[in-house]
Amino acid sequence: MTKPVTGVLFDVDGTLVDTVYLHAVAWWQALRQHDHDVPMAHIHRAIGMGSDRILDELLGPDRDRERDGEIVAAHASLHAVHWPALRPLPGARRLLEDCAGRGLSVVLATSASRPELQALLRCLDADQALTAVTSADDAEQSKPAPDIVEVALERSGLSAEEVVFVGDSVWDVRAAGQLSIPCIGLTSGGLSAVELLEEGATGVYEHPQDLLDHLDEALATALRMALSV
Repeated sequence: MTKPVTGVLFDVDGTLVDTVYLHAVAWWQALRQHDHDVPMAHIHRAIGMGSDRILDELLGPDRDRERDGEIVAAHASLHAVHWPALRPLPGARRLLEDCAGRGLSVVLATSASRPELQALLRCLDADQALTAVTSADDAEQSKPAPDIVEVALERSGLSAEEVVFVGDSVWDVRAAGQLSIPCIGLTSGGLSAVELLEEGATGVYEHPQDLLDHLDEALATALRMALSV
């Protein structure tokens, strides 16, 4: 990063909306419906990947893929039951609005499907703060591949040298890192600060409100660490 920060890219699930454990339960149930008994802790750490990758992570790349579509559809159906009750994480809307009020471009870069994204946007109720929005349907591969981040940059007219990414999973940190974008981590998705820092996060905060309370510090640290690489 050689330019001042002019844009902030955000993951959504677990970063802005409290959905990670709902996803974990929905995947656990979908897998059980198809005779796969996968420990919940393993599922939790895979959340953040899109459905094109998560089954490889959970069941192995050499599995019989014949019923993958049914498992993915079962997860989507089970998770959709919770959409009316979704809640933003503390300070999520205020964080987006504050970034926009500073003149920063605010971009959502999520591995959620388009229908799920619409539910997330309704939950956040912050459309006026958003410059651009992307979903899994916009990218060939999901995180940790950088495809969705590249699409987010293209749609917003930003370059990797002038943005930071905010996410809650190691997959967010890795996706951003492949484009040399500094990533600020949040523990609101259930991962520890140590896990996120070990992956290369420039700083870690508890939830969106905590990041908002320290936003100047967080952006300055991200810029400093990017310049030192």
